[in-house]
Amino acid sequence: MPELFSEQRQLDAAHRLFSQLAPLLNRRISVQLWDGSLIPLGENSDPGYFVSIRGPGVLGSLMRRPSYENLLFHYANGNIGIHGDLIDFVNLARQKQPRDRSKKVSRLQLLKTALPLLFAPADRIKVAHSYDDDAVGRNESRRKNMDFIQFHYDISNEFYALFLGREMQYSCGYFTDPDNSIDQAQFDKLDMICKKLRLKPGEKFLDIGCGWGGLVCHAAQHYGVDAHGVTLSQKQFDFTTEKIKRLGLEDRITIELKDYEKLEGSFDKISSVGMFEHIGIDNMPKYFRKINSLLRDRGLLMNHGISRHAKATKKAVKRIRPERRLLLKYIFPGSELDNVGHTVDLLEMNGFEVHDVEAWREHYALTCQHWYQELMRHKDEAIAFVGEEKFRMWALYLAGVSIGFADGSMHICQVVASKRVAKGPSGLPLTRADLYS
Repeated sequence: MPELFSEQRQLDAAHRLFSQLAPLLNRRISVQLWDGSLIPLGENSDPGYFVSIRGPGVLGSLMRRPSYENLLFHYANGNIGIHGDLIDFVNLARQKQPRDRSKKVSRLQLLKTALPLLFAPADRIKVAHSYDDDAVGRNESRRKNMDFIQFHYDISNEFYALFLGREMQYSCGYFTDPDNSIDQAQFDKLDMICKKLRLKPGEKFLDIGCGWGGLVCHAAQHYGVDAHGVTLSQKQFDFTTEKIKRLGLEDRITIELKDYEKLEGSFDKISSVGMFEHIGIDNMPKYFRKINSLLRDRGLLMNHGISRHAKATKKAVKRIRPERRLLLKYIFPGSELDNVGHTVDLLEMNGFEVHDVEAWREHYALTCQHWYQELMRHKDEAIAFVGEEKFRMWALYLAGVSIGFADGSMHICQVVASKRVAKGPSGLPLTRADLYS
């Protein structure tokens, strides 16, 4: 019996298993086993794209516990490697090729083949970078907004600087040409937001969730506003404070480490860019009411947020898929996506008139592709800043988000609305022509 589970038997079993699966899968990628051998998983496989497996225990562990989380653990710890550009790898792996219908393998036959691997011992693996409290955040009494934000953003300013671009913009760029650089796309995004808000010199402008200060600085420099920004990230606050001093904009821009709920005052224009996803659907009415209280009559709001398809039932809205649960636990705790129709409803129910809704889905696919490529280009530096586990998770995250936007499973919309108290004209131009002049 021990001979059945010998290293050679396990290696032979892995060879037979993937050879049996290959005609059923017929994908253009390969598997590399721990002895270095490469097994194509279909015809016309590209040798530059393959999954490497460190040892028999990895396969045994996945067979005993076939979950997304276990797969992520092995990937994060390097027991499973994905070789070749991740975005290209997924697109190549998904290419459908004709299957050989004459070759059939029963589940029982596959199980017999895999038997020597089933009990192969695996090293105990842990993932250090996880949010171990309530990562979903739907219970308001347990929701910790600052903890959520700092878990995601307070990794390292130096890490984010490796891939975000010159202005440290961690939101969707705007590509007037698909071949534009990420820096050009982010400049054009900042300028488009200012144009949509029709910013004018001397106006009071608030940016909720101001990140590393790119928008408040752009608005003050190019549109002459008096800008105020708030963030819950200590790292972002420190970076933005220093940037404002460096640019000599202390008399035009103020910044606070504060929850938006505690803001007071009156503003002419308000933006919320990439912060809406952190609110939670149940908290969105309160969020829009608060923004409404901060705006003057006819003041403008530009709400920029990732969205998802509308669901048919409340149960479907509340359902959290296994892969999303992993995103909450390991990348983005407390986040929740709404559909844009519900967002528009909430705006109208809370004292706003909606003027414009624009989808930027394909812009975000390009943005995340640039981020992923820049992160990979600075791989060694990224690992030095955050460690290999976190680097692998982020590479997978950025590639996955780019694919999600390219596919259309994720969306992003900018909604422009005005606070409407009195009857009469909105004060906005009748067309969009001024946005593109």
